[in-house]
Amino acid sequence: MPKSKFLALPGIQYPLGATYDRAGVNFSIFSEHATGATLCLFGGADGNEEVARIRMSERTEHIWHTYVPGVRAGQRYGYRMSGPYDPPAGHRFNSAKLLIDPYARALDRMPRWHETMMGYRSITTGTAPLLDMRDSAPAMPKCVVVDSAYDWEDDRKPAIASQDLVIYEAHVKGMTATHPEVLRRTRGKYAGLASPAVIKHLSSLGVNAIELMPVHQTAPEHRLEKLGLTNYWGYNSIGYFAADVRFATGNAPGGCVTEFKSMVKAFHQAGIEVILDVVYNHTGEGDETGPTMCFRGIDNACYYRLRPDGSGRCEDFTGTGNTLNMSHSRVLQMVMDSLRYWLVEMHVDGFRFDLATTLARGPRGEFGASPFFAAITQDPMLSTAKLIAEPWDVGEGGYRVGNFPVNWKEWNGKYRDGVRDFWRGADDSMGEFASRVTGSSDLYRAGGRPPLASINFVTAHDGFTLTDLVSYNQKHNEANGEDNRDGDDNGRSWNCGVEGPTDDPAIRTIRGQQKRNFLATLILSQGVPMILHGDELGRTQRGNNNAYCQDNPISWIDWQNADQALIDFTRRLIELRRKHPIFRRRGWFTGVPLKRNRLKDLEWFRPDGAEMSAGDWNVGYAKTLGSFLNGNAITEHDSTGARITDDSFFLMFNSYREPMEFKLPPKKWGRKWTIVLDTADPATLSDSRSHLFEERVHVAGHAMVVLRRVA
Repeated sequence: MPKSKFLALPGIQYPLGATYDRAGVNFSIFSEHATGATLCLFGGADGNEEVARIRMSERTEHIWHTYVPGVRAGQRYGYRMSGPYDPPAGHRFNSAKLLIDPYARALDRMPRWHETMMGYRSITTGTAPLLDMRDSAPAMPKCVVVDSAYDWEDDRKPAIASQDLVIYEAHVKGMTATHPEVLRRTRGKYAGLASPAVIKHLSSLGVNAIELMPVHQTAPEHRLEKLGLTNYWGYNSIGYFAADVRFATGNAPGGCVTEFKSMVKAFHQAGIEVILDVVYNHTGEGDETGPTMCFRGIDNACYYRLRPDGSGRCEDFTGTGNTLNMSHSRVLQMVMDSLRYWLVEMHVDGFRFDLATTLARGPRGEFGASPFFAAITQDPMLSTAKLIAEPWDVGEGGYRVGNFPVNWKEWNGKYRDGVRDFWRGADDSMGEFASRVTGSSDLYRAGGRPPLASINFVTAHDGFTLTDLVSYNQKHNEANGEDNRDGDDNGRSWNCGVEGPTDDPAIRTIRGQQKRNFLATLILSQGVPMILHGDELGRTQRGNNNAYCQDNPISWIDWQNADQALIDFTRRLIELRRKHPIFRRRGWFTGVPLKRNRLKDLEWFRPDGAEMSAGDWNVGYAKTLGSFLNGNAITEHDSTGARITDDSFFLMFNSYREPMEFKLPPKKWGRKWTIVLDTADPATLSDSRSHLFEERVHVAGHAMVVLRRVA
């Protein structure tokens, strides 16, 4: 054991983590059940030499703390915790294992699985496995003391109003790994994502918020490493304050923090918000048979939910082996501290919470009984950030779309399913489709939430890309090494007649229309649209609908073969949405005429021009629908108090394979119309008055047409 050359003072319990004050560092870590805590400092050429062990003799409110003068930013460190080893009681202390500080601001390298990280041996005596006393320090990444100083200049958060949001979900590496206009050394990195080429692309599209797949430090999975794969997506967090070192360009300890901040600043300068996909529902240590890297060794019985049967095994509402114990006050504090850190110190604008239902489960697993919602709602900073829930998990009653608090938005899985079903021509899909494109009032209105509570999406990281959605009927996940058993078996996709790539011009035409149908529906629906990175340029994963372990061209955007026509179409669609508030209302359609207007704010029509009756919605084979949006019946007001008005539009949807003639509504709804959008002819997406219609409109099979009223 190395002898400490450092003076250790008592220090203070707050703030938790390693706090550098330019004279030294205060170290502080919570553990309720530990009987001892040791701070380990590392140095040497590779930072792997343990140069000091400092026993932390001070303990206040279950927080172990010490202050070490002379320690500087860049110092590598970790912890060893002593305590009972009693797996049935949930205690798995093992002082031979070096542990990551839960509050560490950075790690010096990417974790890699090693057998010494296991806290026990497979040989058992009685009911408990034997302790594995091999030192894990040589294999473990080290925490890094970080100097938080950074010149933010005049950085200001864009504060985009919800009705104006257009979200772009992206992976840091996947966006730029092959981008020809990004410097080679920054491709796949924070710096590459913030490069002028990427920001120009997003800004020209009209995107004003980028939602980053996990950037918290992620942990390895032994199973994937044995297959030569990796957890590319990163939904396997091991450090909730640490920016993932995978995306840093250099090897300087803690340099990833500065690079992340510079990325955020660059996005803000372009008027683009940064939303983080955060994974507080579970950690990368897996179930009780997994490695001891952090929380398990610090205080397993506090950090993880344990089964009530006395086995000491982890509860698993996430499908990943463990569930973070959000009912414990210190664990909840860690999550709240983490969220505030990313808002205040890293300047991000909001969060998308992975498997958010898990965070809200109470001691018995019941939804809504956790203090998590209350903790966020009462916080003056967190409550005003953008909060987005993935409103499901794998536990009982886990699908909770429409059930989150009033200040939350939700990934609307019912929107995805309803829109996919309609455009693939499924029976009995028209009513569901109509509800989803008008904001999903059945999900949100009764709870006092607006249409903007719905994050609308057709594709996301989990599932088919847009191109694959119209090219494959079945998943093709063979490359994942699980015999194609993984991934969703019900993707609601349609290959348009041939599985996979084809040179058949007729099928390629239909696929192009379908992609434009999905994009047009998404951008012009009420709610907040979210686009999956690369969909606008035709990205394919070759039918893989679960590419979480594919850090290779399967997942990366192929910029060289981008579909420029589809990019232009998407850009013009977003511009259409931006120019017309009728497509981004803050309030609900009422379906009744206003006193000042003889027309309803919303009306549905059959192709023969008649208003839809209750019976029409129940015609299972019906696949054609018209919708009138009254721009003169918007009830909202702008920032000056003036009532918002807009043009009126008539939207026609035809998911039938044959073309349809739509008779336009009676003259009171509009006498003359000009075409704005025809997904069968994308060149029409403009505000031109060159084509006027008064009586009938031809809508191709598998197509959507939008008209604007001019008289």
